[in-house]
Amino acid sequence: MARRPEPVTQTQARRLLLAAQALLGPPPSGLEALVGQLGYVQLDSINVVERAHHLILGSRLDGYTPAAFDALFQGNRRLFEHWTHDASAIPLASYPHWKVRFPRSRERILRNAWWRERVGEKVDELLDLVLERIRAEGPLRSADFEHKRDKGAGAWWGWKPQKAALEFLWHAGELAVASRVNFHKVYDLPERVFPEAHALPASTPAEHREWACATALDRLGVATPRELAGYYDALGPAEAAQWCADALKAGRVRPVETEDGRQAFAPEDWKKRLAEPTDRTVLLCPFDPILRDRARALRLFDFDFRFEAFVPEGKRQYGYYVLPILEGEALVGRLDPKFHRERGVLEIKGLWLERGVRATKARKASVARAAEDLAARIGARDVEWA
Repeated sequence: MARRPEPVTQTQARRLLLAAQALLGPPPSGLEALVGQLGYVQLDSINVVERAHHLILGSRLDGYTPAAFDALFQGNRRLFEHWTHDASAIPLASYPHWKVRFPRSRERILRNAWWRERVGEKVDELLDLVLERIRAEGPLRSADFEHKRDKGAGAWWGWKPQKAALEFLWHAGELAVASRVNFHKVYDLPERVFPEAHALPASTPAEHREWACATALDRLGVATPRELAGYYDALGPAEAAQWCADALKAGRVRPVETEDGRQAFAPEDWKKRLAEPTDRTVLLCPFDPILRDRARALRLFDFDFRFEAFVPEGKRQYGYYVLPILEGEALVGRLDPKFHRERGVLEIKGLWLERGVRATKARKASVARAAEDLAARIGARDVEWA
């Protein structure tokens, strides 16, 4: 007999997501536990305030330092870098699930016309040359491979053949990112970077599907099969739908219906996972996991967020690198900061509260404290409000 969907309110769905993403409830027991709870943390090159992963982790963990992250990533190798929906730092325990992705990525890139144009006709010869140099010389960056660049070629579209080869070999699992220097990847053989994880077999298709869907549901609280599939970008919606059907039969998930009539799934114990909001105010990275799905952010928080760094300045509504303001369980506004490292000053160029959110004395004070907390984390000596 089919189970009738349980109703889930918007408030419950929001609190489940925030608790799963370590923004409500008890704080994680440490940095490694936090990254494990999130499943991955996105990396991004923009540094107008601080790197994305430091902002994401620092907003959740008191006393967080970039040095602690570097120790996990480049020191004792508890994290590895690879691709989810974007470049991310991932718990090393998940490496066998990326081994499933490597052959898929290899075939996809080999068919890509843009990549073929970058590497030229002697593909195998180029890949062998790049691999042999790293095998013989050790970790190398793209800059360590000389190539005469065409005049006017941009940093992205002007990728030289060796850079295209390095990225292919990384996506295909034949190279690993050993470190980052000024945010540039340093590549090495995976058997030298994390030998034990490299020696493990790839997950089976069943193991991979179970991991991808079960852990995604744990991190979303309420999700459709499409949302489960998209969390790691690891499988298709049809596979996720089959997992949901199997898990439902096994009594591991519950069918739920959201306030807006969406048919979704939740963990069997979803009511026990609900957490009460606090009065904490924190500034979120624009790449924060709760903002990645703009439709979900609008649905759960009534917050219409657009990342405007790639929008022409004259067409921006707010600013280049705007940080949403999370107050308890509500997204109440956004703030446009810039870190002037030469002066040690975090400048707040603009502050906007959402419609209906009052600029009370207490709220302004809590936002100011959040800005001061951010300044302390990134090493700014002072905060200046425009």
